Amino acid sequence: MNRKEISAGGVVYRQKDGQLQIQLIQDRYGKTSLAKGKMEAGETVEETALREIWEETGIVGKIISPVDIIAYQYNHPEYGVVDKEVHYYLVEAGEGTLKPQIEEINGVDWYEPQEAWKKQLQGGYSNNDIILQKALELLKIDV
Repeated sequence: MNRKEISAGGVVYRQKDGQLQIQLIQDRYGKTSLAKGKMEAGETVEETALREIWEETGIVGKIISPVDIIAYQYNHPEYGVVDKEVHYYLVEAGEGTLKPQIEEINGVDWYEPQEAWKKQLQGGYSNNDIILQKALELLKIDV
């Protein structure tokens, strides 16, 4: 039986001057990514997603809908093969000031949808392509 690990995060968006913007982070490896993190005891996956977004980016969000779940395996030095599940949500940005959690990530910013999509394709993790694509579809954006 492999050890199982659940993480959650979100594709965060906002309306700014009538323009839709998507939040992307730059992780500590310099890759384009989405805010996410591990579930803590007693949390629901939704609570995990919102807490991680707040901790990593300084934004308080509201879940609009589930996007998808990605599942993969990785090798943990102590536990061996771990089955990892990451639940992603479409999250509307509420209050807060954008500020990266420097212990975890290198940066965070807002992008126009097409630009966000281009950044994802050029410098993101390929298993996040489908997450961003589905989130943009939910926001009625064609890429």
